[in-house]
Amino acid sequence: MTLELRPLGKHVGMEAMGIDLNRLDNEELEAMKAALAEHGVVFVRDQQLSPEQHIAFARRWGSIDINNYFPANGGHPEIAEVRKSETQTTNIGGGWHTDHSYDQVPAMGSVLLARETPPHGGDTLFSGMAAAFESLSSGLKDMLRGLRAVHSADHIYSHDGVYAKTDQAADLKGHEVHTRAVHPAVIRHPVTGREILYVNPAFTLHFEGWTREESMPLLAYLYGVGMREEFHCRIQWSPGSLAIWDNRSTWHYAMNDYQGHRRLMHRITISGEPLH
Repeated sequence: MTLELRPLGKHVGMEAMGIDLNRLDNEELEAMKAALAEHGVVFVRDQQLSPEQHIAFARRWGSIDINNYFPANGGHPEIAEVRKSETQTTNIGGGWHTDHSYDQVPAMGSVLLARETPPHGGDTLFSGMAAAFESLSSGLKDMLRGLRAVHSADHIYSHDGVYAKTDQAADLKGHEVHTRAVHPAVIRHPVTGREILYVNPAFTLHFEGWTREESMPLLAYLYGVGMREEFHCRIQWSPGSLAIWDNRSTWHYAMNDYQGHRRLMHRITISGEPLH
């Protein structure tokens, strides 16, 4: 096995080196899956993947969910395009979030491939939610273990949502889709068994049985913990780089610091399993 792994951050992220994803053998794939479960993100540089090869690689990780909101790549509905043109000022994912927490069965993760990148900027930050939870006091941990949180994407993607007022509106779809899901505020990773803080600034509305006004002071505190730099890693993209991340154990944030340049990413979403 030629695969080498090196940490991208203290608590989250591993870079995989010495591999061609088109020729990845089962031993290397299992090593990548183990790294993903333990570290939340696996990043690979300099890959040459056609859309068909991208889909084939993603299917080695699980079933594929079709995205309701982003435009598809041509004849490949499995691939959602996350894009920003030279003239647009708003990007997709420009705030801390966990993809698909608003689904009844949230996605396991995403396989994101860089197609076009700006000459500088456009990095993605990731934060490890297992380490964030472990940093909390025992009393707060105990309270959170007894809470469930309500998640939705309607305030983001609906006709009067956040993106409706931006120059991304024409690219997005699914305005009539309605989402609402309730998940434990603390979940256990199905592979590692680690406890994970499972709320996020974009899609968590409030704790079940609490009002939003009552929920926000605690949620704001938890968001502040998750945003601490000590829990982060940063990925710098170039065409052909690819990241796989675990939505259950990470947040991410797409930086919007490349005005006047185009950025095009192809994203495939991997199906998940019920959270516990």
